[in-house]
Amino acid sequence: MKFRSTLRRGPEVSLRDAVLHGSAPDSGLYMPVEMPRLPRGFSDRWRSLSFPELASEVGALFLGDDIPPGALTEIVTCALDFPVPLISLTERLHILELFHGPTLAFKDFGARFMARLMAYFVRESGQQLTVIVATSGDTGSAVAHAFLGVPGIRVVILYPAGRVSIAQEKQFTTLGQNITALEVAGSFDDCQRLAKQALVDPVAAQQLTITSANSINIARLIPQMFYYFAACAQLPGASSQVVCSVPSGNFGNLTAGLFAKRIGLPVTQFIAATNTNDVVPEFLRSGKLIPRASRRTLSNAMDVGNPSNFARIIDLYDNDLQAIRRDISGCGFSDEETLRTMHDMEQRHGYLLDPHTAVGVLGWESFAKQNHAATQGIVLATAHPAKFAETVARATGLRPEMPERLASLLDREKQSIPFPNRFSALQEFLLSTKT
Repeated sequence: MKFRSTLRRGPEVSLRDAVLHGSAPDSGLYMPVEMPRLPRGFSDRWRSLSFPELASEVGALFLGDDIPPGALTEIVTCALDFPVPLISLTERLHILELFHGPTLAFKDFGARFMARLMAYFVRESGQQLTVIVATSGDTGSAVAHAFLGVPGIRVVILYPAGRVSIAQEKQFTTLGQNITALEVAGSFDDCQRLAKQALVDPVAAQQLTITSANSINIARLIPQMFYYFAACAQLPGASSQVVCSVPSGNFGNLTAGLFAKRIGLPVTQFIAATNTNDVVPEFLRSGKLIPRASRRTLSNAMDVGNPSNFARIIDLYDNDLQAIRRDISGCGFSDEETLRTMHDMEQRHGYLLDPHTAVGVLGWESFAKQNHAATQGIVLATAHPAKFAETVARATGLRPEMPERLASLLDREKQSIPFPNRFSALQEFLLSTKT
């Protein structure tokens, strides 16, 4: 399979080049030149497949020309070795728990798959690779743990000072080895801007091979398609209408769902559920995307004012606003609404939500009030509530039990470098610390 830039000013490239360079030379994002389709008969047997089997079949549509079947099976089996349960709270509302991986967030799917895919390509070439990633919370921890100790790869994490939870911060600033955390004086959008500049910087490119571990990298989106199929496969009974509510910030998760729908996922519609950083819901209303400075909220991983993957959504639909509106509805919610939903879900169902998943539930509830009762709702639960224990306690009066793999990190000493919001400083750091 070949990949092209969303800006269509660069050459078509192989999967290997798309993954190892992150973004195209023209600063666009890589997209498949042609979207594949699921093979005939897949719908007759997919519900009987294990998650690794399902992931291997879907993944082969995008990777099959570049990764031998045995290698792909090994990557999938090793990377995705944790459960993906669908929890039914009512006849219509189902929660897809995506937080059972090592760092208790959905980012583990993309990060672990990508780390093994990059390691496969690096072993082939023998080159050294610098992976740069901007994080508003969970991406940093997932990438750090996925790449920890991988030979030939160093990881540089940019995160906004004071804007991630303590648990999130400890997950990616306490590891050492090939993981470096830069604590940037700015917002996530500032971190994302610095990371994007590094990817296309001609000075750094003369001495380094730099790629991205953010969802701008196509290697993050491909594995995120897999769990949408796993969710639909677990739905009880049959439903002609399935709607997925996706807590959204940088919009990689939603874009992966749209990719899955394009290749044959039986989902009727997606809900782009945001906090008050609602530039995409506003676009769906007005037809104009107006980026703005991100606002701080309780669902901090979604505090994005200029979502990168929006370019892929526009490309996928050939800039057809009406077609986008048919597949996506959007809504934004306040912190007060988020806290109230966390409280109500615990009271009604005894189920604890993290603030991001609560935004997803709000999106579903808003949709369900206006639509037919036959519709089934799947809300993506993107993080374990223990990662936001203070917010959960504030909303519900209960403190979620801390999983040992998170609790063991909280007493470790933070190792981060305070860093200015300036690309010249990042360029100097990358070049001076290269191995």
